[in-house]
Amino acid sequence: MDNVARRASVRADLSLAEKASLMSGANFWNTKSVDRVDVPAIMLTDGPHGLRKQGGAADHLGLNASIPATCFPPAATLANSWDVPLLERVGDALGAEAAAEDVSVLLGPGLNIKRNPLGGRSFEYFSEDPLLSGMLAGALARGIQSRGVAACLKHFAVNSQETHRMSVDEIVDERALHELYLEGFRIALDQSCAWTVMTSYNKVNGIYANENATLVEDTLRGRFGFDGLVVTDWGGSNDRVAGLVAGNALEMPSTEGVTDAEIVAAVEAGELDESVLDARVDEVLTLIERTASAREGSAPADLDAHHALAVEAARKSIVMLRNAPDVEGVRLLPLDDPAKAGRVAVVGDFAATPRYQGAGSSLVNPTRVDSALDALRATDLDIIGYEPGFSRMDGQSKRRRRRAVALAQRADVTLLFLGLDESAEAEAVDRAHMRLAENQIALVRELTRHGARLVVVLAGGAPVELPFASSVDAIVHGYLGGQGGGTAIADVLTGAVNPSGRLAETYPMTYADVASSATFGRTQATSEHRESIYLGYRHADKLGAEVRYPFGHGLSYTTFAYSELIAGPRSARVTVTNAGHRAGTETVQVYTEAPDAAAGQFRAPRELAGFAKVTLEPGESRTVEVAYREHAFDVFDAEAGDWATVGGAYRVLAGASSRDLRVSADLTVDGGPMPDADTASSLPHYVSGQVHAVPDEEYVALLGRTLPPSGWDATKELTRDDIIAQCQGRGGFAGFLYWLIDTTGDVLMLLRKPLAANNTHFALDLPFRSVARLSGGAADDHMVDGLLLMVNGQFWKGLHRTGTAWRALRRSKRA
Repeated sequence: MDNVARRASVRADLSLAEKASLMSGANFWNTKSVDRVDVPAIMLTDGPHGLRKQGGAADHLGLNASIPATCFPPAATLANSWDVPLLERVGDALGAEAAAEDVSVLLGPGLNIKRNPLGGRSFEYFSEDPLLSGMLAGALARGIQSRGVAACLKHFAVNSQETHRMSVDEIVDERALHELYLEGFRIALDQSCAWTVMTSYNKVNGIYANENATLVEDTLRGRFGFDGLVVTDWGGSNDRVAGLVAGNALEMPSTEGVTDAEIVAAVEAGELDESVLDARVDEVLTLIERTASAREGSAPADLDAHHALAVEAARKSIVMLRNAPDVEGVRLLPLDDPAKAGRVAVVGDFAATPRYQGAGSSLVNPTRVDSALDALRATDLDIIGYEPGFSRMDGQSKRRRRRAVALAQRADVTLLFLGLDESAEAEAVDRAHMRLAENQIALVRELTRHGARLVVVLAGGAPVELPFASSVDAIVHGYLGGQGGGTAIADVLTGAVNPSGRLAETYPMTYADVASSATFGRTQATSEHRESIYLGYRHADKLGAEVRYPFGHGLSYTTFAYSELIAGPRSARVTVTNAGHRAGTETVQVYTEAPDAAAGQFRAPRELAGFAKVTLEPGESRTVEVAYREHAFDVFDAEAGDWATVGGAYRVLAGASSRDLRVSADLTVDGGPMPDADTASSLPHYVSGQVHAVPDEEYVALLGRTLPPSGWDATKELTRDDIIAQCQGRGGFAGFLYWLIDTTGDVLMLLRKPLAANNTHFALDLPFRSVARLSGGAADDHMVDGLLLMVNGQFWKGLHRTGTAWRALRRSKRA
């Protein structure tokens, strides 16, 4: 019997209630089994850069401990490698560790487009560019699934901010939606045939992503050809039956049977065709079949080998942003000759206590952690001392700063470790600004004032403003290096490894330069993507704006020359030569430039079309062929609902970054005119790229529909679908509840417990319906309804209902 027939046979043996039971979890991490017909339960668990299997109490935000696992660099770091085979190897290791722990679905990779540097979850995503995001996510997923473990591409779609993420309506035009926010998922699916996709919490153009049939059924399954299972994010179901119809099969975590009963009732009332439920059951059964080998007993993972791979991945992802020559033309890095380097001071709290991963659902319990300080002390460098220099969370300590300056004055070179601490980047909380902590900036000013030769080593998962960049000798960015990041940093600083990382996102001069800076996180009910397609380098290049470091930038200890670019219809060939004295690896980036650089058109002037890596010995040359991405010469025609090839005289360019393009060639492309070519009069800001302050009427013209209210209606009663933050300003018990949660978070931050503080503030963005869903059975919808009465001004009635529901729940559990 083949798999199709076997699934049909199993489904025919299931009762309606049993079929509905397969649509939600048995607990926080496992699906339900139906032992009568040999349908096993399977386990799903985080995460994108390391296994987060919890051995005790379960939660979705990393509050409770998980078993030790290899903590690889997160996506924001791995993206800087631009190394597709490396990502596949990391995925293979992740899959091996998951299979060894009987995990069937690993919830990652995440590949949402990095719309804005303040996005709190930027560390978990790859890039501002969909091609780079899709290729790397696809490779990681391919590696995971090579071990029989399902990868889960997430969060589909447009999860662009953490503020009010469980209720916010992401308002985005069709071109930006398809050209940026969906394209990475299409590419990743094409590269991996991922077996699961997770929907995002947010709405997309008015409809929750999990219930959005246009997104899930029409686009994901129809246009992209996805044949796997769609799972909610944890607590991310709003209307269970609507989600089922839209294409979602599995709601997580357990709902204690509540939504299973809703499905049964809908079928029995004729409101849901049972064939829809059957299709979703088939998807669950298919996933169980596909992951069977991961549950058949896998060998223990080789954690020593995986640590070595984590170090390698960090090495290949480190980006040298600056290495300026002195007056004699000598660059400070690498410190490969201890005698020439002289006395070396190490300053900065991150050197001894590394920031190596983000926080939230991806928080991994590492098998070990290498610090840069320990790794540097193990080299031949003359490390004369270490001083933390500052306190995390911008704590003020003049004594620490004085001791650091005194140490630097005794040294010939100071390695200064700066970055974003744990309070700055976390799931569920967006960053407040793009600056480093003031105490770190003050330390840099003091050190440069005293003439220290400075190498700044950065840590963090997203861009920061770097006002001191031109005042220091070198800047090396390790991003978040995973558990082996400390060793990797030491290897790059000492020249044992030639840096080859390239930025996967643009570093603006200041936050005000970001296209979405005027609107990001500024409204309550909606998030208006008024910048449309102009993100990152697409925006900066349209304006010709100065950037701190461009997309694709990264320096090496050698130099590379480009020559003989030949542009064909489907690929470009270019010769790359190592013109320096060290072996090195170059990331060859190929861009397509629109006819007339899109002057007078609603179009980015140039876009990444493909990339490849090449490793060369000194003096060696090699011809590299780079295939163009599928839509290299296309735009999405919103009116036709499909891609359209725009014909004309293009330029194909190759080089080392989006602003360092060394060679070019002309290429004539057959195609039609630019869709909506007459938009110059109705969409002038989009034609010019000046999108910081698009007026309402122009944004409405772009969308083709009226704008929904951007704020909450404070006069209406709160419902299960509203979030707890909407209690703010309502007075009475509602105001007290908001104050209690918000103040608790503030107190925890004052007590220097940033992870607990951020997770407390996360509760404010919970819809009331999720209180029961994420309580692990401690609360039910009847108790939530009582809570809603309390916040809506009927305190005593609500308190009575809550108490009655709580007692009934206790009785049912004892029974």
